[in-house]
Amino acid sequence: MSYQAYQKAQTSAETPSQVEYRLFAQVTNALIEVKDKPVTASDTIAALDWNRRMWSVFSSDCGAKGNQLPDGLRAGIISLSIWVSKHSSLVMRGQESIESLININKTIMEGLADQAKLQAGAQADAPAPQPVNATL
Repeated sequence: MSYQAYQKAQTSAETPSQVEYRLFAQVTNALIEVKDKPVTASDTIAALDWNRRMWSVFSSDCGAKGNQLPDGLRAGIISLSIWVSKHSSLVMRGQESIESLININKTIMEGLADQAKLQAGAQADAPAPQPVNATL
């Protein structure tokens, strides 16, 4: 019960960039684990599938009506998602390395970390709310 309360507090206090960063970190750690440790093929496939599904969701969000990201950024994310899907298939067949997928995710994580810093700075620069003097 207290874990659920902690989870709710954590997600309500995080910015969207922080939530995305956390997801990328979890997925990327799964990819690193299957790269660095002897694992079964099913473990590798599960990590690759998780990564592919994450990218697919981001791609779908970028294609959705009302998405407020700049058109160029949306197109870039969709293109990366397509590349991730194709590259993941090659990794599953043993024709490519998982390292490129890890590097792409880390690059995105760097951008998300920079975005989170900007958002935090903007919040710090915002004027503090003024107390309201309510007299009856």
